[in-house]
Amino acid sequence: MVVLFSPTWIVGWVIGLFWLGGAWEWTGLARLQGAARAFYVATVATLMLSLAFGGVEQIWVVPIMGIAVGWWMLSLIVLLILPHRRIPLPLVGAVGPLVLIPSWVLLIHFHLNFIQGAELIMSLLLIVWAADVGAYLVGNSWGKVRLAPLVSPGKTWEGFIGGIAFAALVALGASIVLDVPRITFVAIGVVTAISSVVGDLTVSLFKRNVNVKDTGRLLPGHGGILDRIDSLVAATPIFALGLCVSGLLV
Repeated sequence: MVVLFSPTWIVGWVIGLFWLGGAWEWTGLARLQGAARAFYVATVATLMLSLAFGGVEQIWVVPIMGIAVGWWMLSLIVLLILPHRRIPLPLVGAVGPLVLIPSWVLLIHFHLNFIQGAELIMSLLLIVWAADVGAYLVGNSWGKVRLAPLVSPGKTWEGFIGGIAFAALVALGASIVLDVPRITFVAIGVVTAISSVVGDLTVSLFKRNVNVKDTGRLLPGHGGILDRIDSLVAATPIFALGLCVSGLLV
């Protein structure tokens, strides 16, 4: 509701608070404590505020999107060929802003500069949620072949395919509401859903790196904030790239 009916500055603050909560939990993955933990979160907040007061302009959006897409491609490579390697904790801390800040900037950019920006963000959220729900339902019912046994043993290829199918259906519905080319938007939705799985697995990799089950305890039974937004932080830059490449104006 906040996304659909609030001005951009409120949307930015609300999303930003969640993302800063994710930054706080990221410090746990880097094993930061005390003053170092507070300094880390303050640094992320300062970067976000600098971008906010500077204006989320197109000149910033393109390089930020490019950096984020590059990071998630690198992350996918690591997941595919080096899932067993231990990641140095300083490196974990260093990549935190790359994980969190670009998605926040792009979400604000959507809301502020696109004609149907609020509806676009809701479409993105629904695609990511559909991929997650579809993977859970199909995986629990028919899942047998593990997707990434060294990173997240509970995920299966059957669940992955089911999640992508659910996301494609949601993207089709969103394309009708947004009145954009169906095939193009469904294709963007499918790639977005795949990238959301990469985000989930990446955070799982960092959790296994320090032998923790959840990133936090704020949401009993559901892990921390980062556990809830890990798919979205990866999906948002890929979704943005899909819009840019396709030339859709929404």
